Amino acid sequence: MQQTYTAIVKQDAGAWIGWVEEVPGVNCQGATREELLESLRVTLAEAIEFNRADARGAAGEDYEELAVAL
Repeated sequence: MQQTYTAIVKQDAGAWIGWVEEVPGVNCQGATREELLESLRVTLAEAIEFNRADARGAAGEDYEELAVAL
């Protein structure tokens, strides 16, 4: 299942900068818009995997994973 997130991007002083609205700390910059978007995708995927591993580690043993929909 593919998840969709919102990127806020803008060109500033010749560089492209951007943030992912839904995930604090996911912000990047790039020389081009395309480079920025790829960097945001990679950083977002890494942040989600880190958060997933952190949550599982905090839960310890005998935990249950459930889907939560908005």
